[in-house]
Amino acid sequence: MEPDPPDAAMIRSQVTALAEHFQRSGIHTLPQPNEQSVAKIKNWLETTHSPLVEGIAATDDHQHHAQKSQLDTARSSNASNHKDSRTDSSKLNPLPVPPPSSRQAPTPSRLRTVDAVQTDTGPYPGPDLPDEQRKIQLDGLAASVAGCTKCSVLSGCRNTTVFGEGHVRPRVVFFGEAPGAEEDRLGRPFMGKAGQLLTKMIEACKFSREDVYILNTVKCRPPNNRNPELDERQNCRSFYQSQFSILRPDYIVCLGAVSAHELLQTKLSVGRLRGKLHKFHQSKVLVTYHPAYLLREPNVKKAAWQDLQIMLRDAKIQI
Repeated sequence: MEPDPPDAAMIRSQVTALAEHFQRSGIHTLPQPNEQSVAKIKNWLETTHSPLVEGIAATDDHQHHAQKSQLDTARSSNASNHKDSRTDSSKLNPLPVPPPSSRQAPTPSRLRTVDAVQTDTGPYPGPDLPDEQRKIQLDGLAASVAGCTKCSVLSGCRNTTVFGEGHVRPRVVFFGEAPGAEEDRLGRPFMGKAGQLLTKMIEACKFSREDVYILNTVKCRPPNNRNPELDERQNCRSFYQSQFSILRPDYIVCLGAVSAHELLQTKLSVGRLRGKLHKFHQSKVLVTYHPAYLLREPNVKKAAWQDLQIMLRDAKIQI
């Protein structure tokens, strides 16, 4: 048999490529062929001087491109039909969907947690004094605070110092940041709206204000209720440390970031520090939100109560 003319070889290659395309596309069943058409195409491909082959050879370039365009159209039509067929098939035979109980639940993001912080390890300095001696020591310390002028700004704008108050042998001490306007006027800690909320928090823990001790990081009200500066906290540090050494509570509740940063000597946020018990000498330290913040964000009160429950469970206090 003589070699195929160039146009016959091209058509054979195109037909072969189209068949391979159908196979790759997953079409395994084609329309039933017409026997006469099959014989005609076979004769066309195998006969060198077939009138069809001669006709293709005799056509000009325009006719050749027209034939190619028709073949491309046929390919697109078959591909579209195949796509429609797959779409219809998927409607008739949908993929099985797992029941809700077996579906994977989204994995919650892990909260960044920190290890418990421990500062000033070891026992409190000095002896464990009897109650009467504790009161005498606290009164003498309060007199020293009243005459303090280490902070020129704070001592120059205060009405009175706010030393702290409560039981001389408390099981729990609540540690805030600084006095406000009402505290500066009365000389007592947590007496404004935040103090009213703190009283409710204390009572929810089955205590009264007389059962616990309340103090702040600094003893004077900062101007415009701003946070105390680092040097102001440093100037007051010996005062609150002496108070803790006298009181020796089982638990210290840090109210807000200022007191937590000062007591634990860390810069971690309240959100990172809450949820566990830290250590300051022999005292266990719980960090939670300041009552003033809870007044601004009432939806956080539930989280603060959860924090207090950590302390209560550890102390074996039934609620």
